[in-house]
Amino acid sequence: MKRNPDDNFAKLLDIDKRLAEEYGRPRWRSHGPPLEVLIGTVLSQHTSDVNTARAFASLRKTFPKWQDVISSPTFEVANAIRSGGLANIKAPRIQNILRAIEGETGILSLDCLHPQTLDRSRMWLEALPGVGPKTASCVLLFSLGFPAMPVDTHVHRVSRRLGLIAPVTSANDAHRTLDRLTGPDRDLIYGFHMNLIAHGRAVCKARSPACSACVLNDICPSGAPSIHRRVNL
Repeated sequence: MKRNPDDNFAKLLDIDKRLAEEYGRPRWRSHGPPLEVLIGTVLSQHTSDVNTARAFASLRKTFPKWQDVISSPTFEVANAIRSGGLANIKAPRIQNILRAIEGETGILSLDCLHPQTLDRSRMWLEALPGVGPKTASCVLLFSLGFPAMPVDTHVHRVSRRLGLIAPVTSANDAHRTLDRLTGPDRDLIYGFHMNLIAHGRAVCKARSPACSACVLNDICPSGAPSIHRRVNL
């Protein structure tokens, strides 16, 4: 996706530079095959990284083959991923995703995405049951190295506070806005994404953000001392 020349790209680069000085410069690496990243992303919803890893490891130990996940009773899949939370919701979602992939490709693999373009791959992923923009972007960026910007709760909150997206922008709409703003540079997107998450966890928290300790406070529209009296974004 080409960057919109009207976007405030210079501000983004300034933010990116400051965050890299604070947290380091993450370098892109593939986080694994696209199907594994897809299922891992589903498991990561509304839980911690530690719990996600535990749930994924338990799922693969209990069901060594993806076909086993499809053919097993849903309650057994839920029991295997219980440590990740919301198991009764995630288990049928994972089974439905796997069934849809097998129905579309004839195999339980997402290798078909490799030769596809970014837009076609995104559309294909978002057509799967329960897969939205964030999950699709995670697969595209973390596994396949496409320049797609995943917007989780930290990225969404920090981007709104910094004025990179409008305060009323939904998480789904933020994907399109930030994709246009960051442009086609995968390495920029990856480092920026990871550091926005780090900043959201350490400083720009949902409640009581530590503005006085923030390296972006002087350029942040929400960084005035009165922020604690404002409605959290």
